[in-house]
Amino acid sequence: MTLIAAVITKVAQWFAAAHESLTPPIAICPVHLLVVALLIATATAYLALGPKTVYLVDYACFRPRSNFRYTKATFLEHAHLSPLLDDSSTNFIATILERSNMSDQTYVPPALGYIEPYCGLDEARAEAELIVFPAINDLLAKTGINRDAIGVLITNCSLFCSVPSISDMIVNRYKLRGDLHIVDLSGMACSASLTAVGLASNMLQVMPWGSHVLVVSTEIIGPSYYAGNNRSMLLANILLRMSGAAKLLSTSRSKARFQLRHLTRTITASNNNAYRCVYQEEDEKGNIGIALSRDLMNVAEDALKDNIMATGPLVLPASQLLKFLFFYMAKKMLFGWKVGPYIPNFSLAFEHFCIHAGGPAVITSVQHGLNLSNKHVEPSRMTFHQFGNQMSASVWYELAYIEAKGQMKKGNRVLMIGFGAGYKCNTAGWVCIQPSFDVDGPWANCVDRYSAMSPTNAKQT
Repeated sequence: MTLIAAVITKVAQWFAAAHESLTPPIAICPVHLLVVALLIATATAYLALGPKTVYLVDYACFRPRSNFRYTKATFLEHAHLSPLLDDSSTNFIATILERSNMSDQTYVPPALGYIEPYCGLDEARAEAELIVFPAINDLLAKTGINRDAIGVLITNCSLFCSVPSISDMIVNRYKLRGDLHIVDLSGMACSASLTAVGLASNMLQVMPWGSHVLVVSTEIIGPSYYAGNNRSMLLANILLRMSGAAKLLSTSRSKARFQLRHLTRTITASNNNAYRCVYQEEDEKGNIGIALSRDLMNVAEDALKDNIMATGPLVLPASQLLKFLFFYMAKKMLFGWKVGPYIPNFSLAFEHFCIHAGGPAVITSVQHGLNLSNKHVEPSRMTFHQFGNQMSASVWYELAYIEAKGQMKKGNRVLMIGFGAGYKCNTAGWVCIQPSFDVDGPWANCVDRYSAMSPTNAKQT
């Protein structure tokens, strides 16, 4: 109200000054003056009280060192020598590694580099520090932000929940301010990064203009190592790799690189099959692991379909919405005719797509579901090939790939798609304000190997 009163006062003073400067003076009706003042006050109130635009100032991804590299040959050798695995499990691991088309450039924490991996509390904390601190260091160096300007810290890590928390570890390391708001998200798996972005956006709405939120996404995979022979649980050991990303969000456009246009969250946990399709449990021998159901792909497709139904009206052009409505009505009304579903052309709404790199099957399913080209899914396929399943941080490595290849242009739109336990599907739409010309990221030493769209054509070093 103080702001509105100040605007009305300024408008009145301006009109009075303008009236006195006219020669000869022209009579100004007080009603007209009041109408103009009310219109300006209404516009000011809308800008002040309406939703604030959220920006991504910048982001940084963890860059693994070469001594953490875990080749497929090393993995298989350790599997053959391990007293924990039988021959059937070893053969299963070899088959999945071959079909996955992962490169020999994937990375695991030190605790998993032994024949009999062991990850206690100290090793898990060391892994968290190894990943999180370098990513934050790179982000702070990129943005040049004063640490006292960070008002909220949000971290997401599904399986490692220590006391003190990862957020407390960050506050202690960087000596962040004492009135900082911190939130730790757990148990959401690969969808958690976009969930954290949505939470940051909501918190920025009630914070003073120009506030900053630091979001850190990682997964500490050491404690989640499965020491048994259940195939549905072995998949996590085979595919998951170390990763982490730090992001700085703000309501200030200054120095911002992307603008958040929309974020849609879909959760299907009310369905029992969806709830159980990614489930941490014990096997028959008491070994804890993450079981992946055979229904996983069907559940993911249904969750994506629900999410896209909510997201489509927000992003698709009118022509695509009308076509979709026509096919939907035809299918409902023409009972005797077979009318196939119409798949909207999402490439008209976005130039780039960052699909959670959970594996080739996940990427292919989304590609077919959204009718995308091979070029659109290239960042996802290459990220999985180079780094493996990086869980919630994978979409940020994919964004870094697009920028490292010089494909991001000002005004380009990006759709991020994340899947996670629960079961959840989250999507976020961004528009590029300022593309990066700095390729000193996770792809700095390897992006030149990806000159073709097929990961099988990537040069191995």
